[in-house]
Amino acid sequence: MILFLDFDGVLHPEFYKQGEELFCRRDKLETILRDYPQVEIVISSTWRQTRSLSELQALFSPDIGPRIIGVTPDWRDLPELCDVIGNYPRHVEVEGWLRQANRVWESWVALDDRGYWFRPFLKNLVMCDAATGINDVVEVELRFKLSH
Repeated sequence: MILFLDFDGVLHPEFYKQGEELFCRRDKLETILRDYPQVEIVISSTWRQTRSLSELQALFSPDIGPRIIGVTPDWRDLPELCDVIGNYPRHVEVEGWLRQANRVWESWVALDDRGYWFRPFLKNLVMCDAATGINDVVEVELRFKLSH
């Protein structure tokens, strides 16, 4: 199982205020992930564009960071998938990573706050409220999808 992970709007509110802490929801996600040690993580957040894989791994606890195995490619580098999937950039990036890693048959879940970046009614998507990030309701859905 692969978790495609966004940061802004998931691990902290999309538009955090001064004085709020970045990654204030990270502990909640890490607690969930510890119950699913088979889950590998691929970063789909735009943070991947300005940080190396090791820098992204260092943002997480020592037991979770090594489970981050890669980052998605930029959708603009995948025109052939845009033609197939449509104008859903994050979905294109996920499918692009799966193809490049030769893991297209693997189960996956995307944790994101922008549903419009994915095809409508996608069962692999767990949506967060951008104003809060991951919460108890999201946790229930994420646990269900990681279990199946």
